[in-house]
Amino acid sequence: MSLDVSDLLADDNVVQLFQLESNNFRGRAVKLGSVLDEILDAHDYPNPVAHLVAETITLTCLLSSMLKYEGIFTLQTKGDGPVGMLVADMTSDGDIRGCASFDPERLQHAREQIQELAVKENSQNHLAQYLGKGYIAFTVDQAGDMERYQGVVELQGASLTDCVQHYFSQSEQIGTGIKMAVGKRDGKWRAGGVMVQHMPEEGGNAQAGVSNLGEDDWRRVMIFMDSCKNEELLDASLHSHELLVRLFHEEGVRVYDPLQVQKSCRCSADKVQSVLALMSDDDIEYMDKDGHIVMTCEFCSREYDIPIEDVEKLRKAARDKAGVSGD
Repeated sequence: MSLDVSDLLADDNVVQLFQLESNNFRGRAVKLGSVLDEILDAHDYPNPVAHLVAETITLTCLLSSMLKYEGIFTLQTKGDGPVGMLVADMTSDGDIRGCASFDPERLQHAREQIQELAVKENSQNHLAQYLGKGYIAFTVDQAGDMERYQGVVELQGASLTDCVQHYFSQSEQIGTGIKMAVGKRDGKWRAGGVMVQHMPEEGGNAQAGVSNLGEDDWRRVMIFMDSCKNEELLDASLHSHELLVRLFHEEGVRVYDPLQVQKSCRCSADKVQSVLALMSDDDIEYMDKDGHIVMTCEFCSREYDIPIEDVEKLRKAARDKAGVSGD
């Protein structure tokens, strides 16, 4: 449907797909509020880590919605810096989660170095200090027997956004522009983003996904998108439709049904028990604390407390099923 921004109620926690009618560009806008805050509230991350997790979650929303699939899209970084891993995944139904692993001492040292250089702390400007050298991976696990897809590219640029744009230009040859903002408003985390892609035209120049005839259109749309201010992306009262009209009214905007996003973790007691049933005797002995094994989900921080007697029953059942003696 074409856009009518009159009498709109605020939207939040949505991915809004759209198309620019004057050219062959498609895109999506993301607004995250309470969902992002709920995910981060489950952890006690230092601000730079929380900021990076929020960026990863926002990019996951932008990227997963461009794919036609039934399953799970995962965005993950691994590096040799203080923040060793960032990961977020999203199902095709809009269930999303995210987390990070980091070294507190190395992170503090990196923050001190940044402060010594009198650089204002903003994780988008300090990718190298926090993540170091490594890679970013895009993975699609499709439901059923469909083949798994994965793309990997080196961490490169000043931000995670730079890494994603580099991946699409080098690996997928699809022109991609992203504008994203993450921050706190009234003590609550918020994020917003807009992503536009130029799909290759048949018989056109496939390099970077931009045909010869579309280069001027692409530059103009990128200028429009770059004019978007962080405050607009983080404004809870600004409807995504109104934002798109502000940016691209000259191009004509057509929107499609939005995807609602919700926090949801796929951990369960059954999955934890399945993992414990396959662990070695040494691992079980190490994890046994006063007759209990406690495991914590890295994504949602939920604790699973399982008596050692139950663990031994699970392991015996697993051995019996496999025909292995426990002696």
